[in-house]
Amino acid sequence: MITISDVSKSYGAFQVLTHCSTTVSKGEVVVVCGPSGSGKSTLIKTVNALEPIDSGEISVDGISVTSKDTHLPSLRSRVGMVFQHFELFAHLSIIDNLCLAQIKVLKRSQAQARSKALQLLERVGLSAQAEKFPGQLSGGQQQRVAIARALAMDPVVMLFDEPTSALDPEMVNEVLDVMVELAREGMTMMVVTHEMGFARKVANRVIFMDRGEIVEDADKHEFFASPRSERAQQFLSKILAH
Repeated sequence: MITISDVSKSYGAFQVLTHCSTTVSKGEVVVVCGPSGSGKSTLIKTVNALEPIDSGEISVDGISVTSKDTHLPSLRSRVGMVFQHFELFAHLSIIDNLCLAQIKVLKRSQAQARSKALQLLERVGLSAQAEKFPGQLSGGQQQRVAIARALAMDPVVMLFDEPTSALDPEMVNEVLDVMVELAREGMTMMVVTHEMGFARKVANRVIFMDRGEIVEDADKHEFFASPRSERAQQFLSKILAH
């Protein structure tokens, strides 16, 4: 479903990604982890061309992300993206946040878009909040709205860029629960996160990055039981110590 081949990217003299290669199969959940500044978020943003690359190839569901001929808005409508800071439209109601792209991009009617939006709000446990505005919701609720908004576009892949790191600790589980359910339903997912409990429970594979390189790309059991690199061992010893 996702193929990343020999991808490199720099910001001026700073090399942020170096010869990164991996694949994500249909229905697979891959967690990307590593220390701050290791290139995790940049890597996931290259998958739908939010970050352009200097060299390499990326494809999603057989469509080249890196080709100049690819219509990126069409591609992005099939690749759901959930950010750290929700990115909801503050001036629109929750229901309108979910309807806008369906109408503008997918050309659904107002009634079709609204029906889909209400169905998804019920799925994430927020039917009662449909007419409220983002500022009236908690962080956890806003992130669940952001997930529902991405799902409204019927994506073939979902990308999550540290979806819980801006939340209060007690709101983290309500977002992770929605993600766990998505994974169980067979959604193909790439998730940048420090939530190792989620990785252990849901991931098929774990990619560990350091200094712009993919240091490990392993089955989750193998990664947690016996990481091959010293850097991953250090990382896990700190993050799992408590």
